[in-house]
Amino acid sequence: MPTVSAHVAQTLAHHIDHVFGVMGNGNAYFLDALERSTQVHYTAVRHEAGGVVAADAYHRASGRLAAATATYGAGFTNTLTALAESVQAHVPLILVVGDEPTSGPRPWDVDQIALASAVGARTYTVGRADAAATTVIAIEHALSYRVPTVLAIPYDVAKLEAGPVPAAPQPTLPGPLEPASPFARAAIADLARALAEAERPVLLAGRGAWLAGAGDALGRLADATGAVTATTALGRGVFPRAEFDLGVTGGFGAEAAMELIGTADVAVVFGAGLNQFTMRFGSLFSPGTRVVQVDIAPAATHPHVSGFIRGDARLVAEALLAELAELTDAGARPSGWREHVDIAALCARDAGDELAPDGRLDPRAVAIRIAEMLESAPSTRDRVVVTDGGHFLGWANMYWPVASPDRMMMVGTAYQSIGLGFPSVPGAALAKPDATVVLSTGDGGGLMALADLESAVRVAAGRGLAVVWNDAAYGAEVNLYGLQGLAHEPMLIPEVDFAGLAASVGARGVVVRELADLDALAEWARTPASARPFLLLDCRISGDIIAPYQHEIIRVNS
Repeated sequence: MPTVSAHVAQTLAHHIDHVFGVMGNGNAYFLDALERSTQVHYTAVRHEAGGVVAADAYHRASGRLAAATATYGAGFTNTLTALAESVQAHVPLILVVGDEPTSGPRPWDVDQIALASAVGARTYTVGRADAAATTVIAIEHALSYRVPTVLAIPYDVAKLEAGPVPAAPQPTLPGPLEPASPFARAAIADLARALAEAERPVLLAGRGAWLAGAGDALGRLADATGAVTATTALGRGVFPRAEFDLGVTGGFGAEAAMELIGTADVAVVFGAGLNQFTMRFGSLFSPGTRVVQVDIAPAATHPHVSGFIRGDARLVAEALLAELAELTDAGARPSGWREHVDIAALCARDAGDELAPDGRLDPRAVAIRIAEMLESAPSTRDRVVVTDGGHFLGWANMYWPVASPDRMMMVGTAYQSIGLGFPSVPGAALAKPDATVVLSTGDGGGLMALADLESAVRVAAGRGLAVVWNDAAYGAEVNLYGLQGLAHEPMLIPEVDFAGLAASVGARGVVVRELADLDALAEWARTPASARPFLLLDCRISGDIIAPYQHEIIRVNS
C-alpha cells in the first residue's frame, strides 16, 4: 500500500523531472518512493545547501520547476542560505524536507516553519489524508508567486499507509499580467508618443523580460524607435541585435557606454528590478532622463523612475508597437540615433597585461584568453556560464560572451552570498545536457563549496570546466576594508592547490601561472567529450587589479 511519502513523490513526479539532495532519516521514505518512479531523476549532492543550489540552477537554465530534498533539523538548516538566495532571485522550486513528528518536537528539532518564513519561504505540511492535494498546492504556490516553497513531511507520518494515490488536480496558475486598465492603456499611449518624439531613446531589459518571452517584441520596439539597448547582468542576450547593444549596465559595463546611457532623453526599463548595482548607485541616468519602468511588481522599484506601467513585458512591448504603428502612419520615424553611435568603441574593455606588477596574472588578460578559446572551439560555443559570488564576478560578466539569459546565472548574488558555485554545476549540466558548463568561482567561495566539487566533477564530466580565480584572499573585502586600513590577516587565505583538490575527485587540475598554461583548455576542448574529464583551471591571479564595479562600491562606501 502506498505511503504518505509515496503520495508526495508520485504527485510531484507529474510536475518535475529532477530532484537534487542529500538522504537522511527525514526524507528516506520519500527518496525510496522517488527512486521507484521512472519519471524523475534523482541526483545526489554532498551538502544540503548544494541540493537547493542545484535545483535553483536547473530552473534558471531550463525554465522548468525543479526540486530539492533534505532531512529534518540540521539537514534543513543547512539549506537556509541557498533557500534565501532562491527567494531573493524569485526562483520557483520545491524543497521536500522531513520535519518534527506530529506529537511535538524532539531535542534535535527546530521550528522549521519559522526559519523558512524568516527567509521568505512558505511551508506546506502534508498529512495522512491530504498529501497529494497539499503537494499540488505547494507546486501552485511556487509557480504562481515565483518563490521556493517548502513541503514538509512529519517524521511519524512519512511511512504511514495512505491508500491509492489519488488523481490530484492540476495547479491553477495565473496568466501573463495584461495592462488592460484604462490607466495602463493611457500610460502606454503616452509612452509611445514620448518614444516617437525621443532623440536619444534607450531600452533596458532584465531577466523578467526574458521570462516573459519579450525578446522578439523588444527587438522590434528598438527598431521602431531607433533605440540603443542595454541589459542587466541577468538579462544578457535578450535583445536580438547585438550591434546596437551597449551590454550590461552598472559596474559590469564599459565606462563610455554607461556615459552614453546617461545622455538618454527617454529610457524604458522592461523586467528589471533596478538594484543599486544596475543603477550605478543612482548615477546611471541623468536627472533629465524620463525613466519609465515596465514590470509585474506592484510599484516602481527605484526612486529615479518617473513613470510605471504594471504589466507583462511582452504584452506591454507589443502594445507600444501597436501605438507606434499608428504614430508611424501619421509621420513618426525612428530617432536614427543608434546609427550614429560607435557601439563597438564605446564597449571596448581594458585588456590589461599578461602579468600584473606583483608578478601574478592579470585577471583581465586571463578572462580574454579564456573567452577566445571558448568561442573558437566548436565544442564549447554551446555553453552555460555559472558564477559564484565575489570580486571576480566582474571578469566573466565583462569579458565572456553569453548567448541568452538562460546561459548565464549568478547563484548567490541576489542574497550577496559566496560559496554556491560548485553545486550550481550539476543543476546547469542536467538542464542543458548538450552544453559545456563553465563555472567561475573564487578561492574563498570555492573552499566554502568544496563538498560539492565532487558533485560537479561527477555530473559534468566531459563537458564541465571550472575557472578558479585564486588570489589567496577574500578579494572583495581586501578591496573595500583593506583600503580603509582594517587588519588584512582575516581577509587572507593561504594559497590553495585547487588543481590538486580537483585531481583527488577525478578531475584534471591545471595550475595557471602564465597565459601559455591556458593551452590546456584548448587541448581539452579539442578532445572528444567522451574521453575528457572535468577540467579545473587554478588561475593564480593578482589581487591588485580591481574590477570596475568594485571601484563603484569603494567610492560609495568611502
